[in-house]
Amino acid sequence: MWLMVFFDLPVTTKKERGNATRFRNFLKRDGFLMIQFSVYARICRAEEGVEKHLKRIKSNLPPKGSVRTLQITDKQYARMQLLVGESAKTERKASEQLVLL
Repeated sequence: MWLMVFFDLPVTTKKERGNATRFRNFLKRDGFLMIQFSVYARICRAEEGVEKHLKRIKSNLPPKGSVRTLQITDKQYARMQLLVGESAKTERKASEQLVLL
């Protein structure tokens, strides 16, 4: 199971930039990989893991902006097509680890 987080946070003031940075840093500390600037993903072993991380995200939400989550299966994630550019090394490593589980 993959848990994806999509967000659009305001960064016009110093306080808003700080809130956005805290949220991104929380996601990284919680094991999420940056797929794109405002798109993060994390592998979860089962539905319980997804629920655990959803609860953590909800308790670390910034006061303003838009934050969305999406759960997808490993098979659905594997069907993602990268049309331009290259995937990050951390993303490739996570996908390789998934196969080993």
